[in-house]
Amino acid sequence: MPPANGYAAYVFDAYGTLFDVHAAVRRHAADVGPEGQLLSEIWRNKQLEYSWVRALMGAYADFWQLTEQALDFALARVPTVDPKHRDVLLEAYWKLDCYEEVPSVLKALKDRGAKLAILSNGSPEMLDSAVRNAALDSVLDDVFSVDELKTFKATPAVYEMVTTAYRLYPDAVSFQSSNRWDIAGAKKFGFRTVWINRASNPDEYRDYSPDVVLPNLQQL
Repeated sequence: MPPANGYAAYVFDAYGTLFDVHAAVRRHAADVGPEGQLLSEIWRNKQLEYSWVRALMGAYADFWQLTEQALDFALARVPTVDPKHRDVLLEAYWKLDCYEEVPSVLKALKDRGAKLAILSNGSPEMLDSAVRNAALDSVLDDVFSVDELKTFKATPAVYEMVTTAYRLYPDAVSFQSSNRWDIAGAKKFGFRTVWINRASNPDEYRDYSPDVVLPNLQQL
């Protein structure tokens, strides 16, 4: 069977694209209190910021360490949330909910002959837990973690992990991410890019525009 839509591989970012990064706080919303959404947003923003800064510094720490550090900052920044919830929030992050459409979309692409993979900043342990919790291990061919390179996206070498492993030219790969900065990095590398703009954010990095913009994965 030929690859789906002419692309030999569909590669997905994990956090925010397949898995809902705000699910951990939402799961404990009653305990966290009314500023839970603010806490979750700060947690996510700092998690990403730490990855970018460490990549620039050449001072790698795995994504789980950055996740812990980011939560500590968020709890300090939102003092109305009791720090006693730290451990349960971190535990919940290991088993984030995937978005509703994810299983059916991945299965449909798999049935049409495409290779399916994750390419993520997440540590191997984090990704393994999330994938198994969402029962996606049966449809994914590979899970690529930046931990192998000891750096983070949007370093070009991260995207090259896929083309090297599959022996493909970049334009044979369709890359999907909810993170606009990730799409910019993948576009510069040469992937066909699909920005999953779940939050209806304004566009940026206009010199590296996505090939397609979708509100979710359903139309992929």
